[in-house]
This record gives sequence, C-alpha cells and structure tokens, in this order.
Amino acid sequence: MRRALTTAALALSLAGCSPAVLKGVDINALDAAINATVGDPGTCVLIGETGSGETVHRFGSNVTCGRALPACSGATRTLEDLLKVTAKSRQPVNISCPSSPDGGRTVAWAAGPIETHDELVYAAAMEGPNTPPGVVIADKLTNAFEKVGLIRR
Repeated sequence: MRRALTTAALALSLAGCSPAVLKGVDINALDAAINATVGDPGTCVLIGETGSGETVHRFGSNVTCGRALPACSGATRTLEDLLKVTAKSRQPVNISCPSSPDGGRTVAWAAGPIETHDELVYAAAMEGPNTPPGVVIADKLTNAFEKVGLIRR
C-alpha cells in the first residue's frame, strides 16, 4: 500500500512538472506519434521555446540527441545547436547529406516553427543507412504533431 501511494505521488509530481507550453498535450501520445512516424534509434526530436531555445520536450536518448553530426555545410553541429538557431530565426531547415566518408550513411536535419504555436519550434535529426531526406522528416513530424493536437487546424 505504501509503495502504491509513493508511486502515485511520484507520478502526480512528474505530471505537474510538464512545461506550460505543452499543457493539454499528452506527452506519451506525442512520443508514440513521433515514434510511429520517424522513430529510429538514430533519431532525436527536440521541442523548444521560441527566443530562448530552451528544450521543453525531447524524443531520443542522451547519446543520440547529444551527437555532433555533419551540418551539411562542412562543419558539424548538435541538435541543440540547431534548436537554438531555429528558436531565434524561426526559419525552417530541411537538409540532408552523407554522414560517412563512403556515403553509406546519411544525416537529415529538419527544424522550424510549430504551426499554431508562436512560442514553439522543433529541431530533428536522423542519421543512419536508410535516412529519409530532411523535408520528409519535417512533413512526417507535422503529421505527428497534428495527430496529438500540438498543431490545430
């Protein structure tokens, strides 16, 4: 009984910590929708606040989300770097390029504002042997965001 009460209290306290900008969005449903559309061990999706670029939601592991990958401009970047740039510029990014010297792996970047939420932007990266182009990832994420009510039409 005591364990059940402790577990319930912990769950309620974590639910209370949900970022205000994502209120009304079922986080589990959001993760499931992202997983169903672009889920892959090499995928990371960050949702952040416009202006500050502070991350309010992350889909993907620490390792996947923290990797520096080719930025398709000769440099490398992390997804957090792209989120911060997008939070300030609110300009969409959809780009792909090889991520291995032999071209057998690619990286795709997608980022931009989340429609119907002026206060939110997203950034996503996928890297692997069968990675779709960044524009495809952006389109799939728009559908996932719409499915869970993050984008309202």
